[in-house]
Amino acid sequence: MPRLRSDLGIVLLSVVIAAVVVLAQIPGVAGTIGAATLPWAGFLLVPLVLLALLRRSWSSLAAPVALVLWAVALAPVLPAVLSSPPDADGTPVTFASQNVEARSGTSAESARTLAGLDSDVIALTEMDASARAEAAEALATSHPYTYTAGTVGLWSVYPLSNTEGLTLGLSWKRALRADVAAPGGRVRVYVVHAASVRPGQQAGRDSMLSNLADLIDADDSPRLVAMGDFNAATTDPALKGVRRNLSEPRSTGLSFGFTWPARFPLVRIDHIFERGLTVLETRVAKAGSSDHRAVLATFDD
Repeated sequence: MPRLRSDLGIVLLSVVIAAVVVLAQIPGVAGTIGAATLPWAGFLLVPLVLLALLRRSWSSLAAPVALVLWAVALAPVLPAVLSSPPDADGTPVTFASQNVEARSGTSAESARTLAGLDSDVIALTEMDASARAEAAEALATSHPYTYTAGTVGLWSVYPLSNTEGLTLGLSWKRALRADVAAPGGRVRVYVVHAASVRPGQQAGRDSMLSNLADLIDADDSPRLVAMGDFNAATTDPALKGVRRNLSEPRSTGLSFGFTWPARFPLVRIDHIFERGLTVLETRVAKAGSSDHRAVLATFDD
């Protein structure tokens, strides 16, 4: 009987992990839930592997299959613990992004914190008029080049050009596009505040991310960054279009870089995607009192 229970435990744990992997591939609500759950399913691998090693029966074959499925599905977000960052040949440029939680009164503190972390280009999302004004005042001296549209804003130590507010299919602006005159040449930047996801209500987010993907597909800029609050985990099917031409730098720490909720992050829904840039470092930082943590990526420019 104990052996039978061990076999059943191995099979059950393997099935649960495989089910989460499959769920994360399905567009819509299922994929959103599956993608958010996927990293945490890894905790089931510990008892699974222990049982498989102890049991060494036919059921143990399910353990490596589940492990491989999980690792392959999560490959885009596994931390880069075995690789070392390249040496900087040019000027390091740091991009930072944070949802500052409108009406939280935290935008100025977040802006100052990110500036203090040597962020050269700062994107803030979920801003109301008060948050925009407070952030602008906090960054007026350090980041004199700025553009805001709707709920999003961009501040930079380098000049901005070709600025444009974007609706991405909604009736109001929750995104923007601008060119940053970085030391190594122009970088096209998209800042996004995707629509929220609630039970039975995620069509707005999916539509925005699809429209963003179409814009990026048509954008021939060799150096491009898309950052902000995407309200989707990296492996969410809704982000497949964005990841078609962009990649998200792997965390250079030991964590998955979760950003929400800030007090005890469970999922990474804030991202910095790129193409044509050399990644030196990525990190997550607490800034202000927002319910989101900030994401930062340093590139060799």
